[in-house]
Amino acid sequence: MSIHLEAKEGDIAETVLLPGDPLRAKWIAETFLEDVVCYNQVRGMLGFTGTFQGKRISVQGTGMGIPSALIYCTELIRDYGVKKLIRVGSAGAYQENIDLRDIVIAMAASTTSGMNKNNFGQATFAPTANADLFLKAVEVAKQKNIAFKAGNVLSGDVFYDDDPNYYKKWAQYGVLCVEMETAGLYTIAAKFNVQALAILTISDSLVTKAETSQEDRASSFNQMIEIALELA
Repeated sequence: MSIHLEAKEGDIAETVLLPGDPLRAKWIAETFLEDVVCYNQVRGMLGFTGTFQGKRISVQGTGMGIPSALIYCTELIRDYGVKKLIRVGSAGAYQENIDLRDIVIAMAASTTSGMNKNNFGQATFAPTANADLFLKAVEVAKQKNIAFKAGNVLSGDVFYDDDPNYYKKWAQYGVLCVEMETAGLYTIAAKFNVQALAILTISDSLVTKAETSQEDRASSFNQMIEIALELA
């Protein structure tokens, strides 16, 4: 048992899917897993363990933003021995050719967070995906005929930016989309020498201003879950 997770030793699988929304964690567990057990309700940040095709898998909500996500990622790795962390989240498109519900596999994650400045001072650490997980995700997506884009994403600290054109500089440098956790996940995975990957579904577009509903974000992003589950 850790500070923010009430799970006992052995309750959490070595592979964990990490949605930000705890209700998405509940939906994933109930929709895709068998023999599901809820191991955490502390602060409403739901966590579940079940099986998928005979393999034990856990699903843990992380909340929004790098500080919240790293609380759970650190405790999962340090206190429960998790070896493989797969973020399944929503993102906002920065490119005109990326549409609603498109899949983005994050090869790397830029960030506006000060987390790595705190760790590395004036040096720049480049948070990147685990190569084995990334290559397998690409293979699974192709096998399932799921279209995807892969590249650099931005993990932002600010959801409502004062400058509506702020995204354009990042887009100019090829950043595909924005979310709020991946750079932190990749950094903590590197620190503890475990595997991490973020698979994202586009929920809105900074370019076209199109957006999905809250209900869609919670329970209809099936394709990224299918890819993530196969990585187990």
